[in-house]
Amino acid sequence: MVDEVSETLARILDRTGNYRILRRVPRPEPSTMTDAERAAAGLAVGIVLDTETTGLGDADEVIELGMLRFAFDPVQIRVAHVVDGFSALRQPSRPIPPDVVRLTGITDNDVAGRTIDDDAVTRFVAGASIVIAHNAGFDRPVVERAWPWFAELPWACSLTQVDWRAEGFEGRRLGQLLAERRSYHDGHRALDDCAALLHLLQLPLTLGATGFELMMGTAAQVTVRVWATASPFERKDVLKARGYRWASGDGRTPRAWWRDVPEANVDAEVSHLRDHVYGDPGAQPLLRRVTARERFSVRADAPCR
Repeated sequence: MVDEVSETLARILDRTGNYRILRRVPRPEPSTMTDAERAAAGLAVGIVLDTETTGLGDADEVIELGMLRFAFDPVQIRVAHVVDGFSALRQPSRPIPPDVVRLTGITDNDVAGRTIDDDAVTRFVAGASIVIAHNAGFDRPVVERAWPWFAELPWACSLTQVDWRAEGFEGRRLGQLLAERRSYHDGHRALDDCAALLHLLQLPLTLGATGFELMMGTAAQVTVRVWATASPFERKDVLKARGYRWASGDGRTPRAWWRDVPEANVDAEVSHLRDHVYGDPGAQPLLRRVTARERFSVRADAPCR
């Protein structure tokens, strides 16, 4: 009765045009379908993953790992159901910084004596065909440092592999995206973020496709990272206008301008550089072929030819 009354009041307020009602993201209910039944139905398994860490640097540590295991139809690119959830805390080697405590609510007392069972993580992820994070460029290196075998899996990023602005959204942060779809969640705890992200990805967008469909389509594409090494300094504005970004070189990457292009466009891109940047028909930028197995990891940065 209370829920019916609350919903009626919410609809009344919403209709006035003076209020914007946000509804809490529903808690996912795991399916009772067995692994054998999922396999028989042709369903694949994916993982939505989020971490909370002591900071943003390479030396920072995981203090919380959250994951949702879900089933999806790989032909129709549609989420079928949630399989299970995983959440664990871990005590880092140094106290949690105050700003991280304020952001996440996770304290040193919460993580005291806690560890994340490596075997439990391995079992939970076993059989997955994709790992999804809302900023895979951060989360993938973080979990690969802690559990190196995550490098063997394809990854997708809901932050960068959906064109949220083209779909009419003003921002890309998870909380912003949910608010624009009149939803909210308890953010900055890993498993809650996973549940909110999977909910968001299942919602239809402007042209009817879901964020999950758009993201998976982009993730499946093969790209080539083009490094315009030794490009003349005076051509930097030409490179910037074409979407190149500067890498200062950290031992893993060249000190050069770079951009990612679809594999089918790489010859045209090299020709453009020769004509408009190098002025040399024999110039050869460094290239790296990138798939979902390398993308968002340091391996995507290493030029191969």
